[in-house]
Order: sequence, then structure tokens, then C-alpha cells
Amino acid sequence: MTLTKAVGGVCAAWLILLLGGWAADGLYSVGGGHDAHGEHVAGYVIDTGDGGHGDEEVAEIPFADYLASADPADGEGLFRQCRSCHSVEDGVQGTGPSLYGVVGRDIASVGGFGYSGALEGLEGNWTPEALNGFLESPRGYAQGTAMSYGGMRDIEDRAAMVAYLDSLDN
Repeated sequence: MTLTKAVGGVCAAWLILLLGGWAADGLYSVGGGHDAHGEHVAGYVIDTGDGGHGDEEVAEIPFADYLASADPADGEGLFRQCRSCHSVEDGVQGTGPSLYGVVGRDIASVGGFGYSGALEGLEGNWTPEALNGFLESPRGYAQGTAMSYGGMRDIEDRAAMVAYLDSLDN
């Protein structure tokens, strides 16, 4: 008789667990499920206004367009984080080279400054696009550079910084 009671208790508990799960699923589920192909179907759809074409490529805006609308005063405020290593006075070197007249200047061309091999190996000059790439990720642009700055993620901030640096020698 004791064994029958124990088995009955386990069966009752199992039945309550299954019914409780079914009831909770009915109460708290927002719908959805799976379609005929086994893909998950949302219980409700939030209209994002893209017409369901979220996979379309977004046209990339050229950096020159950002630069054209950038405010040098914003770049001057952003330059505070650079002042610990760089100067904007002509000929005044710090841990990093002076950035006076950097826009359009040859890369690694400030006399008397010891550049890393990574920057010395780069050809060309500091065009606004080159500065944009370097400011975004110095180590990605010039792998092995001694510059420890992690990079500036926002393209509008980079454009403001380049606009500020370009305004220094004008």
C-alpha cells in the first residue's frame, strides 16, 4: 500500500508540473511559434519603417562630406585628450610630434622627432582621409605604432578634429 501511495504521489506531482507549465505558457506567452519550415515566428511585429528590407546596404557617406559640415570649435574641445602628448604650436614637440600644420604634411616628417618604424614606413602625407583612418584606429592604420591612443570611434568627432587641425595653420 505504501508503494502505491508513493507512485501515486509522484504521478500527481508530475501531472501538476505538466499542467502548470501548460497553464503558464498559455498565460505568459506572446504567441509566435514556428512556421512550416521550422523558422521562429514572432508573436508580434514591431514596425521599424524599413518595409522588411533590413538587409539592404546603407550607402556609405564619404569622409569629405563629414569634414565639410564639421565645426573646428568642436575639434578644439576634443583635442583636450591629445594635449598630454601633442602640441599645436609650431616646432614644440612633446611625447608626440607637434600637430601644427599636420594636414597635408608628409607622414613622419617633423624634424628632430623620433618616429616609430611603423610611421616611418608609411608613404604619402596626412590627407584628411588618412588622418581619419589614423584617428579611428592608430594601431590598425599603422600596425606597430608607438602611439598608445585607442582611437576615436565617432566619425563626426574625427571630422571635427581634422577640421580643427586644418584650421591651425590658416
